[in-house]
Amino acid sequence: MANLSLSVAVGDYDRNRPLINGAVKIDGVDPVFMTLPPEEIFFRAFRTQDFDICEMSLSSFTLRTALGDCPYVGVPAFVSRMFRHTSLWVRTDRIKEPKDLKGKKVGLPEWQLTANVWARAILEDDHGVKPADIRWIRGGIEHPGRPEKITVKLPPGVSLENAPEGATISQMLIDGEIDGFMAPRPPSFMTPETKNVGWLFRDPTAAAKDWFKRTGIFPIMHLIGIRRTLVEKHPYLPAAVFKAFEQSKAAALALLSDTSATKVTLPFVEERLKEARDLMGDDFWAYGLEPNRNTLEVFLRHHHSQGLSPRLVKPEELFHPSTHESFKL
Repeated sequence: MANLSLSVAVGDYDRNRPLINGAVKIDGVDPVFMTLPPEEIFFRAFRTQDFDICEMSLSSFTLRTALGDCPYVGVPAFVSRMFRHTSLWVRTDRIKEPKDLKGKKVGLPEWQLTANVWARAILEDDHGVKPADIRWIRGGIEHPGRPEKITVKLPPGVSLENAPEGATISQMLIDGEIDGFMAPRPPSFMTPETKNVGWLFRDPTAAAKDWFKRTGIFPIMHLIGIRRTLVEKHPYLPAAVFKAFEQSKAAALALLSDTSATKVTLPFVEERLKEARDLMGDDFWAYGLEPNRNTLEVFLRHHHSQGLSPRLVKPEELFHPSTHESFKL
């Protein structure tokens, strides 16, 4: 039987590169790779299902799973993870610590973004600042008029209004029209000369390490999805795709660990790798359901409480049953 020719849209990350360059194969598949920015992949996947296999926003995927109409089947290969203490920017002349955000205006590009779910979770769980404590202003980071991609039913007491016509939340923060900024990308238009704008957590690395030590959470941003109609015809696909992404990540980490010549254009890579393993263990970027159950449960609880998923989703619901566990030699 001939291999399936399938389109695969993912980010150009080191953990995906062994797949992209053909060093790792997907059993039974001849992939056609497209390396695209996440925003384009997500938009095209959920609007027109352009891809057979693709990277997916955990937040959007959770919502569609809760609604029962997700066009993709999930695979627990978490190709994007990031501590989101760096997603909170403030007017440093007004906001000195998280509790100072109560009653203040905070801009965001969209309520439903995965990064923003995590950032709000950090504020609420660690600092007692609930979504209803803040006045939220929605607007584009670089371009005005960015709409919410999905319909959001906000929890009682939460205030969300659109930025003025023609305004961006980046410029509003720099001009002092809002007090804070929450997004997966930093405010644009900033220069070294920009005054009174900086991270809410002045040392976000230290804050994230402390949070991990107490919670064990390394936030998940993206997973992999396979077009549902394909899985119905070829039920072997989820396990095959999961295995391939696991092998690709393992190959990338093996290269990163070979310090005879660094694979990253950045000093102190060997030291940072040791630091990450000392803090988080050897498999610090774990794929799979069970190693990530607690992280997923925390995310899903906040996703529901923040008005995004209409019901509390269980981690198992996100992924095809064949990927819930893997074989071992």
